Amino acid sequence: MPTDESSAPPQGTHGESRVPWGSILRNVALALAVLAGLWLVFNVHLPSLEGLQKQIAEAGFWGFGIFILLYAVVAATPIPVTIMAVAGGLAFGLVFGTILSMIGVLAGCFGGYWISRALGRDTVMKLLGSHAEAIESRLTNGGFYAVCMLRLMPGFPYWPVNYGSGALGIRSRTFLIATIVSALPGQLSLVAVGAFIGSPGIITGTAVGISWALVIVLTIFAFRRWKSTQKGSADPKGKDESEPEPPHED
Repeated sequence: MPTDESSAPPQGTHGESRVPWGSILRNVALALAVLAGLWLVFNVHLPSLEGLQKQIAEAGFWGFGIFILLYAVVAATPIPVTIMAVAGGLAFGLVFGTILSMIGVLAGCFGGYWISRALGRDTVMKLLGSHAEAIESRLTNGGFYAVCMLRLMPGFPYWPVNYGSGALGIRSRTFLIATIVSALPGQLSLVAVGAFIGSPGIITGTAVGISWALVIVLTIFAFRRWKSTQKGSADPKGKDESEPEPPHED
C-alpha cells in the first residue's frame, strides 16, 4: 500500500527543536562574568598591580593553588580561558604565569574529558549545541592532529574539544599529548600579553610576537596534517590495514 508522503513528519524537526543548552549556558556564564566585573569596578577598590603581586607572594602556595584551581574550573566550562591566561601574565609574569596557566588548563581539559566519558556520547552531543556538528565531523575517527587543529583554531573554545574528545573515543593519552602541544603556544601568547600590559618591555613584547607567530604556524601545520590523514582514510585506492582483504576463491 503506497504511503502518503504528506502525512510523514518533516525531516529535521527533531534537530531543529533541540534546545542549544551549550550555547545558552555559555552566554549565561559570560553575562554573569561581565556583571560581576562591573560590580567589582564600581563597588570594590581594586589593588594596583604591584599590590596584587605582593599579596600573591605573601599568600605563597595558596595563591598559586587558588589560581590553578580557578583556571581548571574555567577550562572545564564554557567560560573563555583568555581572561585567566592574561590575568596569569599580569599577576605572575611571563615564566610563572605560563607554567601555572598550563597546569590549570591541563587539569580543566582533562577533567572535562573524563566527565564526558561518564556522560556518554548522546548526552554530550546535546550539550555541545551549535558546536556538535563541527566537533563530530572533525573528531570522529580523528586523533592527534584533529585535537591539535581544533585546539589551535582561532576563536574556537576549549570546552567543546574536551567534551567531544571524550565522547567520540579519542584515546586519553592522545588527547593529553595533543592538548599539551597545542595549548602551550596559545597559553604562552595570552600570558605574554598580560605580562606586557603589566610590564612593557622588549622581552615581553618579543615573547608576544614570537608566540603568536608560533600559533599561526602550528595552526596551518596541524590543519594540513589533519586534512592529509582525512584524505588518506577516505581514498578508496588506499590500502586500509584495519580491513582484511576478502579470501580468494579457487
